[in-house]
Amino acid sequence: MKIHAKTLLTFLLGSVLTLGYALYVQGNSGGRTGATQLNGSGCTCHGAASSAVSVTITGPDTVLIGSTNTYTVTITGGPLVRGGTNIATSSGTLDVVQGSGLRKVGNELTHSVPKAPANNAVTFDFTFTAPNTAGNAILYANGNSVNFNGNSTGDAWNFAPNKTVVVSATSTVPLQNRPAGFELAQNFPNPFNPSTTIQFTLPQDDVVRLRVFDASGREVQTLLNGRTSRGTHTVSFNATNLASGVYLYRLETSAFSETKKMLLIK
Repeated sequence: MKIHAKTLLTFLLGSVLTLGYALYVQGNSGGRTGATQLNGSGCTCHGAASSAVSVTITGPDTVLIGSTNTYTVTITGGPLVRGGTNIATSSGTLDVVQGSGLRKVGNELTHSVPKAPANNAVTFDFTFTAPNTAGNAILYANGNSVNFNGNSTGDAWNFAPNKTVVVSATSTVPLQNRPAGFELAQNFPNPFNPSTTIQFTLPQDDVVRLRVFDASGREVQTLLNGRTSRGTHTVSFNATNLASGVYLYRLETSAFSETKKMLLIK
């Protein structure tokens, strides 16, 4: 059977283009960065933004300086055979939650593979570690809702409303939100010069970190960092080499943290 040279060339060219497009789709199925409202124009490879797709960021509205908290991006609407995302932040650090289906690229997150929905929604959990200075941080995200047919036809996407997170140097934690038996007491004496004691109570054995910060959020001393038994503990803080002023002490466990102020007067 004879194959005309022009027919063969057309076939080969078509195969190359098809393979190239397949490689492009496959290459981008692992997610993209630089596509949020922080620094990009969205998932434009899936067409224009669509109000049929709803994307939200949920998590704490107020966090402590330097603390790590978990947030969730949720995608609903559109074809949603699979979903993907790109997440960014104006300050602080983002990281993946194991098993979430995300990967980290620089200080942005994106899906490792398009994720199948559960209960008509695709969710991605991630952590946000606040900066060590008080102020506002903004979390950005988009979400794509795709039909997973091998091309972008019929896909949809949208931005999430940007989430403003207040980063606070101090926190007043309602008693009802504390684990039973947890307590961080006010240091005594306060004001102090040059030494004071800090007392705390744990409801169970846990890894504990107790640190002191100056008023700008700069860490000046780590008083405790390690596994600590349940019960009440007292730790001394000596500020001989520090200047007078307001200082913060923060207690962090695996599931809880609290910060209080103290005053050094020399």
